[in-house]
Amino acid sequence: MKEISEQFISSLAPNATAVSNGKKISTKGGFVKLSCSADDTFYMGQCKGSGKSDYITSIDFIEETSPVFRCSCPSRQFPCKHSLALLFEIAAKKTFEICEIPQDILEKRKRKETREAKKQEKEEAIKNGAVVKQDAASAKKNKAAKTKKIKKQLEGLKLTEDMVQNLLQTGLGTIGGNSIKTYTDLAKQLGDYYLLGPQTYVKQLIAEIEAFKKDGEDRHYREAVRILVKLRALVKKSETYLNAKLESDDPNGDDNILYEELGGIWKLDELNALGLKKESATLIQLSFEVIYDEARKEYVDTGWWADLDNGEIFATRNYRPINRLKYVKEEDTILETACIPMLSYYPGELNRRIRWEEKSVSFHKIEKEELAKLKQYAEKSLPDTLKKVKNQMKNTLSDNYVVLLFAYQTIGKIEDTFVMEDSSGSRVILADMELNDHKGTIDRLFILPEEELFQNQVLLGAFFYDEEKRRICVQPYSIITEDRIIRLLY
Repeated sequence: MKEISEQFISSLAPNATAVSNGKKISTKGGFVKLSCSADDTFYMGQCKGSGKSDYITSIDFIEETSPVFRCSCPSRQFPCKHSLALLFEIAAKKTFEICEIPQDILEKRKRKETREAKKQEKEEAIKNGAVVKQDAASAKKNKAAKTKKIKKQLEGLKLTEDMVQNLLQTGLGTIGGNSIKTYTDLAKQLGDYYLLGPQTYVKQLIAEIEAFKKDGEDRHYREAVRILVKLRALVKKSETYLNAKLESDDPNGDDNILYEELGGIWKLDELNALGLKKESATLIQLSFEVIYDEARKEYVDTGWWADLDNGEIFATRNYRPINRLKYVKEEDTILETACIPMLSYYPGELNRRIRWEEKSVSFHKIEKEELAKLKQYAEKSLPDTLKKVKNQMKNTLSDNYVVLLFAYQTIGKIEDTFVMEDSSGSRVILADMELNDHKGTIDRLFILPEEELFQNQVLLGAFFYDEEKRRICVQPYSIITEDRIIRLLY
């Protein structure tokens, strides 16, 4: 019988609720019959359901790390709770009767093998320099559609530019009920112009202005100004970028970050085709948080990862719109080392977003040697680190914070303020960012269990410019010691 861990089950589930429901079905004896093939590749269960008839669920392990789930229940989740329950039955080493693999499953396997063989032939042809013929008429039509989209985007950018210029001339403080409605209507229109990125910025701008008018807190006004500056830069750079693509007669995508800023969505194969990939990557997740983006009406699961080959800090982001929560898998904290056959990067500089095929990843317990290796990559000089952060922040379109590893000598308090100090005596203030639904961590420093955590360790932290203090500060995310990771943000 297969060895299956709960971690593996969770990695396949659409969300934590589905895992919990599947486990309940298993522990409460929901299955009236269990069977599996002699070669251990096919499992099937007959599960009691809410209707008169039992549900028939099966799992095909013809691909070990990417099983195929099937169930007769009406659930729109995939895999459903009955499929997950069957996995828990396997993990619990329940008794399974030996059965023959159904003929329809064998036929589906055969069809899949045929598709995979054709795919392999195509890849080999490309690898060997063979030219894959493309329908000329289809290619021409596709190019025309992309060109039309770019022209439409330029029209939308002109509308956005007019709005920005008006706000810069009249001032944010002049926005009232009628003008807010005007800008809200514009935000809705931008979706029709394929400008989901600028659309989000306009929504964020409106939200901050409304918040400022409600409570009068300066932080809302400062954030509104920052968004307006960023939106203006995005419009200007995007107009130049899109016009250049029209002039070059090449509307196809490239590795420019503006593609995603405008609202483009990358596919893994597109990133890989551009060379934005790495084979055999080994990563450790150092921090994790879930925030709610009011402007986009969605939850964002963000994981911060370190590459064991070079110490580079990456981010994974899983977007879950509130109207799709039932169907989009919620991500969670990972407490093991991830071994990834093919890692894909998004365009960018520091803290690039990454993705991978989840079912291809394997995990193992984090080893001391890996933590020691990770600590070696940490920045050691505060002046040098702050210079790197400032250079990144000069890019108007970059995030207003940079997440890095830093090897500190001490963390202590000056009056009521926590301060981090390097080996030369240079200091930086530790503080919480005021950003969307971002969680604070400073209070958690008070409850760290051991005094030695404040001496000669490595910190994963977000370096950001504090408008009120008018200086760069750091929000601590995690502390890495020789044998563990203490998460302050999780």
